[in-house]
Order: sequence, then structure tokens, then C-alpha cells
Amino acid sequence: MPYDFETVLNRRHTNSVKWDVQANELPMWVADMDFQTAPAITAALKQRAAFGVFGYEEVPTAYYEAVANWWATQHHFRPQLDWLLFCTGVVPAISSLVRKLTSPGDNVLVQAPVYNMFYHSIENNGRHTLSSDLVDHEGHYQIDFDDLAAKMAEPLTTAMILCNPQNPIGIVWSRDELQRIGELALQHHVVVIADEIHCDLTLNGHDYTPFASLTPAVAANSVSCVSPSKTFNVAALHAATLIIPDANLRALVSRAINNDELAEPNSFAIPGSLAAYQQGADWVQALREKIAANQRQVQAFIQRELPQVHVIEAQATYLIWLDVSQVTTDSAALAQFIRTKTGLFLSAGDVYRGDGAQYLRLNIACPTSTLTDGLARLKTGILAAQVQ
Repeated sequence: MPYDFETVLNRRHTNSVKWDVQANELPMWVADMDFQTAPAITAALKQRAAFGVFGYEEVPTAYYEAVANWWATQHHFRPQLDWLLFCTGVVPAISSLVRKLTSPGDNVLVQAPVYNMFYHSIENNGRHTLSSDLVDHEGHYQIDFDDLAAKMAEPLTTAMILCNPQNPIGIVWSRDELQRIGELALQHHVVVIADEIHCDLTLNGHDYTPFASLTPAVAANSVSCVSPSKTFNVAALHAATLIIPDANLRALVSRAINNDELAEPNSFAIPGSLAAYQQGADWVQALREKIAANQRQVQAFIQRELPQVHVIEAQATYLIWLDVSQVTTDSAALAQFIRTKTGLFLSAGDVYRGDGAQYLRLNIACPTSTLTDGLARLKTGILAAQVQ
């Protein structure tokens, strides 16, 4: 059946974080899509609400079976059911894992530029961020494995938060790259926390490799964090799953998320997730096609109208990494100027650290007419900034 990705929804005054903006502003920043979720999810939530009782709930086996079946059919890997733990969100889980698997003062390794909430999870918990920055080779980011090995070898480095697919750049790391990271982590006794929340949103033939599908020794040294939240735009349902092949590590993590009260579902988390994983495959395939089309629109527009800006082609996610180094070396100032001048609200790349001060992040998960409006505002803002 066809799905509607073109109707513009009025999300103002709905308690939306994204749309808490001025009347003339267009938010294209936070990772929140402007599409209604899959119809099967809406139907399941209506049915749950109609029941009218919202007491304490458990996570049924059917939930774990749905997760395992989704990974088997979508990602060619079936995790064992006893590897899986429910939790209420990927970011809360990462913070809990940092507290449980590392000690105050330890280094937690990242690869900047990377999702800014990682830094909060590390530093707000009294740990140190240590980055092995990704290296931009003419628009193609790569891992400096010599630097990564050296950073892992530092005695205080005890964990690494890996982002795959990568936010904000949109890289899908290959199996060989992931295996190499995992072997280094094993060698240096560094546990890998893999944030795979964008895994379903691969584009243009790129395939995501679950970290838990790597060789048994590497997988056993890892915790993978997954969720329907980005795929189906259901972040407010607060449902996620941790994939932990090793029993001892799983026991530690289970204690962590239970101590932090992150292991109990709300009344809508389970029915919404079941509907997503059991009935949402066709909707996700249509969504991928829409995002890929939107990315092509961005690429064509910027090549034609803003050649001073370079698009880093995303292999996954609905987030576009824009190289504005020919315009500015201060993306925060540029983002604020564009917002003031045109109302377009983008994410400044500096919050992701690394070389992010030369980049902006653009969310393209929106109807064509919204994207067209946003690109026109982007052009106006960039051209105005250049004549200041």
C-alpha cells in the first residue's frame, strides 16, 4: 500500500521539542521526522488506549521474538532471545552503561565528530572524553586506526562508544572496519558500547552490520543499543533493546539498568514496538526511498545553487552533513545568522566536536515542499553571510 510522506503536518503547539520555535521559523535540526508513523503503530496504540487500564507491565517474550525476527529479516542476523534486555531508551542506557562499566576518571573513547549526547553521558558522569577523530579525506571520512589503537592503549581507557550508522556524518561502517575496532578493543580491554539506533535507515544499497554479529570473541565484548525510535519516529514511546551476547556482561548491564529504573515499559512501549517490528517493514522500505529522494534533491540543489557548500553523502540516516568551510570556520555563528536571517533552524556542527566547526547538520526527513522551503532559506542565508 502507498504511504503518505508528503502531507505537511502542523506540529506547532503540540509540546514538540523540534517545533517549539517562532511562527516564521522552520526547524530542520533535531533527529525527529515530520512524518506520521506507520499506520500499524497508530492502530496498535489506539487499541491499547481503548482498553483503559494502565498499570504496571512486564516485557513479554513476544517483544524479544519480534526484535530477533526483525534483525533476522532486515539485517541477516538473529540474536538469541536471552541476549536481549529491554530498556527505556538508548541514551539513558548509554549513561547507565558508562556508570556501571567504567569508573570515575576513566577515559571513554569516541570518534568525533559524533552525536553530542555521548559527551553528556561521559562527562556528566565524571568520566573523560577521549576522541580518536575521524579524518576527512576530500569528503570521505576514515578511521585513523593507528591513533585509535594508541588511544585504546591508554591505561585509563576502559570503554568506547561506537556510533554505527554514524551520526552526524551518515557513515555505515563495514564489517571489516567493525571487526578491526573490536579486535583492538579486545586487545586493550576496552568494552564497546555500540549505538545502532539509526541501523534501519540505510540508503542506496548500503548495508549495516550489527556489532553483535561479528566474531564471537569480539561480540562478547560489546553491548549494542537499538530501538524503533528513529526508524518509526516513536521516540516518546521510550522503548529500546540492548543486545549483549556475553552472560557475565549481560548480568552487569541488567543490574545497571534496573538500579537506574530503566527496565520497565510504559503502557504503549510494547504494543507500539510489536506493531513496528511485526508490521512495519513495508513502511520502512517506503521511508528509505523517500529519504534517498530527499537526499538527491539536496545534492542537486546545492550543486546548482550553492557550489561553495559541499554535501557529504549519507549512507544512512536522514541527517545531512554540510561542509561550509568555504563560507566560515565558525558553524555556530553561521547557524545563528541563518536562523536570524531566514528562520531556518539547523544544527551547528561544533556540538559534535572534531572538525564540526566547519559543518552544519540538516534534517531532511520531511515532505518535499518543506525541504524545498528549507533549501531556499539555506541559500538566502549562505549568500547573505558571504556579503557581510
